[in-house]
Amino acid sequence: MAGEARSDARPILIFFGSSTSGPSRRMEAFVDQVLQAHRNHQTFRRRKVDIDVQPDLAARFGIRQAPTIVVLDGDRVARRIEGRVGVDALRSELSDWLR
Repeated sequence: MAGEARSDARPILIFFGSSTSGPSRRMEAFVDQVLQAHRNHQTFRRRKVDIDVQPDLAARFGIRQAPTIVVLDGDRVARRIEGRVGVDALRSELSDWLR
């Protein structure tokens, strides 16, 4: 994303959601729970995008539903998690980066 410090090599976890969406709010809490349980708060540079406020950015990433999580590792999309998933599935999807 524009303006990111090049010296910070951590992957970027972008949470695409909607402030009016219950599933988005629950999924965001699940992300926090997974990262907290593994003490991985600093694993990702985290960004939150409200698709109602920034539809252009959502379109740029091809977001079709909220919530969607996109993990950018380097210059590539390393993982894409669409829709609401449970804590176990989320932990599994992010396992490459969790300690």
